[in-house]
Amino acid sequence: MTPPSPPTLRDGVARFLADDPGRLLIGGSWQAAASGETFDTVDPATGHVLASVARGGADDVAHAVAAARDALHRPDWRGMSPADRGAMLWRIADLMQEHLDDLAELETLDQGKNLRTSRFGEVPAAINQFRYYAGWPTKIFGQTIPTSISRTPAGKELFAYTRREPVGVVGAIVPWNSPLIMTAMKLAPALAAGCTIVLKPAENTPLTAAFLGRLLQRAGVPDGVVNIVSGYGAEAGQALVEHPDVAKIAFTGSTAVGKRLVQTASADLTRLTLELGGKSPSLILPDADIDAAIEGVSRGIFDNGGQVCVASARVYAHRDVYDRVVDGMAAAGEKLRLGHGLDPDADLGPLVSTPQAERVASLVDAGAADGARVVTGGTREGTFYTPTVLTDVRADMPLMREEIFGPVAVVTPFDELDEVVAWANDSRYGLAASVWTEGLSNGHRVAAQLEAGTVWVNCHSFLGPELPKGGHKESGWGTENGPQGLENYLETKTVAMVI
Repeated sequence: MTPPSPPTLRDGVARFLADDPGRLLIGGSWQAAASGETFDTVDPATGHVLASVARGGADDVAHAVAAARDALHRPDWRGMSPADRGAMLWRIADLMQEHLDDLAELETLDQGKNLRTSRFGEVPAAINQFRYYAGWPTKIFGQTIPTSISRTPAGKELFAYTRREPVGVVGAIVPWNSPLIMTAMKLAPALAAGCTIVLKPAENTPLTAAFLGRLLQRAGVPDGVVNIVSGYGAEAGQALVEHPDVAKIAFTGSTAVGKRLVQTASADLTRLTLELGGKSPSLILPDADIDAAIEGVSRGIFDNGGQVCVASARVYAHRDVYDRVVDGMAAAGEKLRLGHGLDPDADLGPLVSTPQAERVASLVDAGAADGARVVTGGTREGTFYTPTVLTDVRADMPLMREEIFGPVAVVTPFDELDEVVAWANDSRYGLAASVWTEGLSNGHRVAAQLEAGTVWVNCHSFLGPELPKGGHKESGWGTENGPQGLENYLETKTVAMVI
């Protein structure tokens, strides 16, 4: 392929990039890192430097946490009425909608994904998070409790009730694959609950967080309620998890990092919500609409270059339809044109970085050397990796066991339903799965048997703020989205009084 050229940018994006966008937001002030150090964030398609970004460290995190803790108890936030808090969230959504095209272009520039994915998928999904949770502040309530305690003085009785209160300062750590939607999935419910936040965006993709920070200020979010500290995970991220005044960490990222967070958080018993890795199976039964299944699982693994935690990476097709599925997925992958995410003729952009592209290539190359058959794809040019379909992959190969985070599908035939359910569950991950069948009984029964936090039937990667999303096994702790997502940021207090 011809190396992409730097694209022409929208005026709003060009102005943003020219206005020192890489500063930290702490206590309402945009500022350099305490150390004065910066790092570059680049367009992964071209290697062109987009901006220099403040390299936040422990001192910056401490400053941000102090600002968040102060804001938590200030009257302009603590005293804000539930209705006003909901209206604020709705204003954030309105401003994001107003700047939808700028946010989409910036997300594509910094992450690499195709503009259609950003413009029509992820940015609208981020907006919907704020609209959904805008309705919740007025619906957070406790309960009165009838008690059987009889030790009250004569003529007195015990009145008991519960209060729902914000958990406190939240550290939100988001990944690089879908940065804006993952940011919204943490900020929107945390703000609805009345928490304050220190956001640590991924070092590969910090720019939409900075753009959003400016919109939050315009929406009237009080100073210090949301603070943004860019930097490296081992520096800013680690300092955030270790800080004793952070009551909760909400993290999306790899299982390996999630396990380290558990160990670190144990020192202060910091609450954790973890959405971690996945190796999602897709089961295509012989009675399925095969054309729809091929299209669905192909989109499920190839969209965003496979850099999706719920990607349909393991495809199990009944032997009667196996060859058709393999040929169909290969054809679907071969039709996709690689190019800059802003190229209107391109279908897939680059992977997020050269190290990520090298990792994907090394896993595929090692699998091919160990006997896997590359039906299509399997080639890398810089940060670009071709959509890849593999067969003859054994259950013990890293291609089948590890999260690849690239456009790489493994297709395996099966004969019996019980056998394929066992194979699908033979993974340390349990984030999502899909079943493709025209049989209502099969759909219900298999969905119940699969060990995954989300099971789709005749679709894949259908997500929304009203749909709870969480992992089983090593795919995470806790649930985001829906009412459960709000619970992550609330505590219950019991009040008992003799009256």
